[in-house]
Amino acid sequence: MNRIAQISRTTAETAIEITLDLDGSGRTDIATGIGFFDHMLTAFGRHAMLDLSVRATGDVHIDAHHTIEDVGIVLGQALRTALGDKAGITRFGQSLLPMDEACVQAALDLSGRGFLVFEVAFERPMLGTMDTQLIEEFFRALSANGAFALHLYQRAGSNAHHVAEATFKAAARALRQAIEPDPRSAGAIPSTKGSL
Repeated sequence: MNRIAQISRTTAETAIEITLDLDGSGRTDIATGIGFFDHMLTAFGRHAMLDLSVRATGDVHIDAHHTIEDVGIVLGQALRTALGDKAGITRFGQSLLPMDEACVQAALDLSGRGFLVFEVAFERPMLGTMDTQLIEEFFRALSANGAFALHLYQRAGSNAHHVAEATFKAAARALRQAIEPDPRSAGAIPSTKGSL
């Protein structure tokens, strides 16, 4: 089964186009106009083993909020589309990811219900031209539109760049685990309800 999605979304504030292959090799092609965000999405794609193309233009002359949130919306929609009925997937994933002094834990459930717990703090407000508050906004949009529960907890860390990167990589590793086929499931939907 092809687990690929291509989603576009255009508003008065942004234009986003995303192509996603869940069974990729971690190849990414990212251009959002926000350098640090590009760096984080590149790491996300690589560690989730997604082939991911993101083209985004937005009103970054105001700030990066609309672009980052809308990328989260469209990436969540692409993920949900590519997963289809979720038959045969593992469903749950978790990762405890260290990056130098930083350590972030992620736990994820592709439940069909969007929910975010975000207990991550940053020692400075900006990373390049990206407001660190927008990291939570990205993951909230991603989990809501992807319809999955995501818990992110900072266990250690003082360097904002390391904490941010550990957060994206931990989420990616948890997602990689959750979307993997479960060889023992015989293609069944991983729920006693029979649907997700």
